Amino acid sequence: MTTPATDPRSVPQLLSDLARELTTLFRKEGQLIRAELSEKFTQIQVGAGSALAGAVILLVALNVLAAALVAALASIGRTPGDPTSGLGVGWASLIVGILLAIAGALLVRKGASSMSNLTPERTAHQVAQDANLVKEQVR
Repeated sequence: MTTPATDPRSVPQLLSDLARELTTLFRKEGQLIRAELSEKFTQIQVGAGSALAGAVILLVALNVLAAALVAALASIGRTPGDPTSGLGVGWASLIVGILLAIAGALLVRKGASSMSNLTPERTAHQVAQDANLVKEQVR
C-alpha cells in the first residue's frame, strides 16, 4: 500500500503561493484582454476608415448614376417634338429615389450586423478555463 505524497510546504506557504499565482494569473488575463480589445479596436478603425472612404466615392458615383437613370426614365415613351409625353422627370426621380432608399437601408442593416460580434471571445474562454482550474485547485 502506498501513502499519498505530502507537500513539504506549510499551510501559510501554500496560501502565499496560491495568492501569488492568482495575482499572476489575473495580471496575465488583464494583459490578454487588453491585447485582444486593442486588436478589435484596430480592426474597427481600419474597417470604418475603409468604409467611409468607399462611401464617399460611392456617393459621388451614385449621384451621377441616379441623374442618368432619372434622365433615361423620363425619356421613356417620349415622342419627338412632344415635351409633355413620357414618364416625366418627377415620376422618374421618385422611382429612382425609392430604389436607392431600399438599397441603402439593406446596406446599413448588413453593415450593422457585421459589426455586432466584437466581444473578446478568446479572453472569455480563457477566464472560464482559469476559473475551473482554480476551483479544482481549491478542492
